[in-house]
Amino acid sequence: MEESALQQLRIEVLGPLRAWRGGNALDVGPVKRQAVLAALVLRQGTVVTHDQLLDGVWGAEPPASGHKVLPSHVNPLRRALDSEGTRHTESLIRSGKGWYRCLADGARLDVTELAERSEVARRARASGDLALATDRLADALALYRGEPLANVPGPFAQAERERLLERRRALRLARLDCLVLLGRFGEALDDLAGPAESDRYDESLLALRMRALYGCERQVEALGAFEDMRARLREELGVDPGEELARVHTALLRQDTASLIGPVAPPPAARPRPTVNQLPGDSGQLIGRESELALLTEPTASDGVAVVAVDGPAGVGKTALVVRAAHRVRSRFPDGCLFMDLQAHSTARQRLAPQRVLRRLLRSVGADDSDVPNDLDELAAMWRSVTSSLKLLLVLDDALGIQQIGPLLPAGPGSAVIVASRQRLSALDADRRVTLETLCADDAASLLRHIVGGRRADQEPGAIQELARLCAGLPLALRIAGTRLQTRPAWTLAYLVERMGDDETRLGELSAGDRSVEAAFRLSYDQLAPAQRRAFRAVGLAPTVEFDLRTPAAMLGWSPRSAERVMEELVDTSLVQQPRPGRYRLHDLVRVHARRLAEATPAEADAGRTAALRLYLDAARVASVWGSGGFPTGPAPTDAAFDGWQDATRWLDSAGGELVDVVGHAVAFGEADHACWIAEALTGHFLSRGRHHDCHTALETALPHANRATDRRMAPALRNALGLVLMHRARFAEAFACLRSALDLARAYADPHEEARTLIGLGTMVGLGTHALDGDRGTSPTAWLAEGLRLARGCDDPWLVAMGSFALGLVHHDQGRDALLPDLFRAAYDDGGPGRSRATGRALTSNLDLYLYLGRPGTAALLRRVSETMRRTEDLRLHTLALARLASAEHGTGNLVAAESAGRQALEQHGTLDRRDDPDHDRREMDLRCRLGRIVRAAGDVASAREQFRAALAVPCGDRYPLEYTQAVEGLRACR
Repeated sequence: MEESALQQLRIEVLGPLRAWRGGNALDVGPVKRQAVLAALVLRQGTVVTHDQLLDGVWGAEPPASGHKVLPSHVNPLRRALDSEGTRHTESLIRSGKGWYRCLADGARLDVTELAERSEVARRARASGDLALATDRLADALALYRGEPLANVPGPFAQAERERLLERRRALRLARLDCLVLLGRFGEALDDLAGPAESDRYDESLLALRMRALYGCERQVEALGAFEDMRARLREELGVDPGEELARVHTALLRQDTASLIGPVAPPPAARPRPTVNQLPGDSGQLIGRESELALLTEPTASDGVAVVAVDGPAGVGKTALVVRAAHRVRSRFPDGCLFMDLQAHSTARQRLAPQRVLRRLLRSVGADDSDVPNDLDELAAMWRSVTSSLKLLLVLDDALGIQQIGPLLPAGPGSAVIVASRQRLSALDADRRVTLETLCADDAASLLRHIVGGRRADQEPGAIQELARLCAGLPLALRIAGTRLQTRPAWTLAYLVERMGDDETRLGELSAGDRSVEAAFRLSYDQLAPAQRRAFRAVGLAPTVEFDLRTPAAMLGWSPRSAERVMEELVDTSLVQQPRPGRYRLHDLVRVHARRLAEATPAEADAGRTAALRLYLDAARVASVWGSGGFPTGPAPTDAAFDGWQDATRWLDSAGGELVDVVGHAVAFGEADHACWIAEALTGHFLSRGRHHDCHTALETALPHANRATDRRMAPALRNALGLVLMHRARFAEAFACLRSALDLARAYADPHEEARTLIGLGTMVGLGTHALDGDRGTSPTAWLAEGLRLARGCDDPWLVAMGSFALGLVHHDQGRDALLPDLFRAAYDDGGPGRSRATGRALTSNLDLYLYLGRPGTAALLRRVSETMRRTEDLRLHTLALARLASAEHGTGNLVAAESAGRQALEQHGTLDRRDDPDHDRREMDLRCRLGRIVRAAGDVASAREQFRAALAVPCGDRYPLEYTQAVEGLRACR
C-alpha cells in the first residue's frame, strides 16, 4: 500500500466508530464488524490470535461456527478500508495461520492524536506554561464525539470504552485545574455547570468547583456545595468525603488562597484586543439559495441592531446558509463575528442556558466575567454594557425561542444578529425573515450531481432525478444519499433508488454515520407538547397530502378552533407546512416519519384513519345529487360535519385531484367498506365536474374489494355507478355489460334499490339505441324503465325517479309519443321531493346531454318542449340548464338565430342566480359562454365569440374545471 494512501485513512473511536479516506466516510458495517475492527486496530500492530479475537468480540457466547465467522467480518473490512487496487498481501489487516494483525502505521487513529495532544499539554504544564497547557488539553478533549466506541459490543470494546472515559475525565480535571490556577474562574464554572448524573459522587470535580467559586469570592456557595456532597455521601453510600475534598474544605475555612488558587498574579498589561472570528468554515456547495442569500446579505439602514431570522424544517440547510451569509458580510463588522450553537435540538449535548452562553460571549470579546454572579439579568446587563461600543455580528444557530435569544442580543449600533431556528420565532422583533423551503427538482438534482460527480450522474440521468424526488428536495437527505453513493462505488444510482422505493425503508436508507434524516425529525418531535405530538401523528395518516382543519379536527375529535390552534403551532415548529391560508401539508419525508410514529400506537392510528375516511364519506354523500335515499346502506352523514350540500361540495372541490387518492388510501389500509362507500358517493360529484376519468379510476380501485366489504350492496352498487360513468364516456358496450352484471347481482341479493338503478340505466341505453339488446331482444326498454320507476318510487329515491321519468320521456319522444312528454317531465319534477331541484337538475342534464351526444332526430323540438315545461315550474336553474341544451341543439340544426337567442337567455338568467347557493356557478358560466361563443363564431361574429371565450377564461379559478377551460382555450385559438 502506498504511503500517500495510508495517510489518507483515518479511524475514529472516540465516539461512534467510523472511518474516513480522503474526506469520504467509509462503510464499516454492522456493530459486530465494528467490534472486530476495534479489537484489531486498538492493539496497534500487535498480533491477535483467533481465540483472542473471538473472546474480545463475543465473550462468553462465541458463535457456533467458531473461527469460521472471522473472515466474514475481516474481508468486508479490507474491502472498505483498503484503497482501490490494494493486493491482499498489502492490506491494512494482515493475516497468518490462526492470527490477524492491523498495521500500526496503516491508519491515523484519533486515539493516537489524543496521546500526542495530551503529551504536549503535559510538557507545557511541567514547564509552567499553563495557558498553552489549557489550550492543548482543550484540543485533546475536542477529539471526543460522545461515548467512545458507542454501541460497539463485546468485552474488549467495553474495557476500552471505560479506559477512554477515564482518560477523558483525567484530561478534564487537568484542564479545570489549569483554568483555576490561571484565574479563569468563570470559564471553569461554565464547564462545571449542570453536572451530569455520573458526576454526582465525583469529589475531584467538586473540589475544583469549590476552588473556582472561592476565586469568584463565592465562599458561602462553595461551602454549601461541600455540605450537600457530604450529606449525599453519608445518606446514599455511608462514607465521608475523601482526603482531597476534605483538604479543599479546610483551606476554604482558613481562606488559604495560595492552596486553593495559587499565588495572586499581577494584572496583565493592557494590549489591543485582536478581532475575533468564531465563524465555522464555509464548506460545501450551496445550491438553489441565491435569493435567500441575497436577502440575508443585503445591507440594513437601521442605526440599531439588525436582526434577521431564518427558519425551516430539520435538514433544510439553515446552518449552511447563515454561515455562508456571515462570511459574506464579516468585513462590515470590525469588532468581530461570534458564533454560538444553542443546541436546541441535540442528543449528544445539553441545551445551553442563556447564562452559560453569555459567559462565553463575554469572554469572546475579552470581558472578565469572574466578578459577575450567575444571575441572568446581571449577565445580560454586563453583555449590553460591554457591546454598547462594539460593532459585532452574532450568529445564533439552532435556537429554540425568544427566552433563549433575548438576553443575547448585543447593544452596539450597527451590530447584526442572524438567528437560525426550526421554530418560526414570532415573538422576535426581526427586520427580515427567511423561511427556508426544500429545493426544487432541478436544484436537488444539481446538488446530487455535485456530490456523486458529473460523470456518474450523466450515466443515469433518470435515476438521479428519481433519487432527488425520493429525497423530496431536502438537502440533508440529498447529502446523505450522495454520501452513501460516494462510499459505495459499486452501487448504481438506480440501485439506491430501488432501496428507497418503499416508504417503510426510505428513512432507514437516509442514514450515514451519525447523520440521519429520521433522527433529525425525531429531535423536533421530541420538543413538542403532548397535544402537538398527537396532532402530528394524526395528520401523518391523512388520506390526502394537503388538507384543511376539518381533517385533523375529525381525526382527533377536537373542535375546529382547537385543531386550528395546534396546527398553527405545528406550522411554527416547521413540521407542518401551510401552502395557503387554512390549508396544511407535511413534507413528503416528514409525512413518512409521522406515519411511522402513528403506527406505533395502532389503536389511535386506526381510530384516526377511520375518522378521516368517514369525513370524506360524509362530504361525498351530503354533496351528492342522489340525495340521502340514494345510499340506503352505510353510515348516515353526521349533522355537524357540513353546513349543507354547498359546503360539502366546496370542501370536496378543495381536495382537487387528491380525491381519487382517498379511495386508494382506504384500500391500502384494508378499509374495504369505506373504499366502496366513498367511491360510490363521489360518483355524482365527479360527474358533475366532468371528471369522468377520475370517477372511473376511483370505482375501478374500489370494485375489486367489494366482495370483502361487509356491505353486500356494494357489489351491484359499484357496477351501477361504473355503468353510469361508462355511459358518460360513450363506452356503451362496456356500460351495458357492467349494468347487466349489476342487475344479476341486485336480483341475487334481492336489492330493489340497485335493481331500479340498473333497470333505468339499461332502459335509457337501449331505448335511445346506444346498444343492441343482444340476448334481451324480448325485453322492452320502456318496460325496463317503467319497472325501474316503480321500484325507485318504492325506495323513495328522487334522483332515480327524475332520471327514470326523463329517460322514459326521451324514449317516448323517439317513438313519436310526444303527448306523454309533459306529464313525464312534470312527474320528474313533482316526485322529486325536498331535494327535487338538484336531483331533477342533474337528471335533466345527464339525459339531455346524452340525447344531444347521440344526435337524435327532433332533439331541438324536444328541448323546446322541455324548456317550456321547466319554465312553468319557475325553477330558474333548471330552466337555464334546458335553455343551454336547446341552444346547442339549435346550433346542431343550423338554426343559429334561435341558438344565439337561447344561449344569451341562458347566460342572462344564470347571472341572476345566487352563486352562494351553487358551488357549480362558475363552471356553469364557463360552459354557457363556451356554448354561446361557438354559436356566434359559427354565425361569423368572431369578435363576439372571442369576447365570450375570453370571459370564460377570466372566471376566477377557471383552471379548476379542465373540460370547460380546455373548450375556452380551443375556442379562442379557433377565433384566430
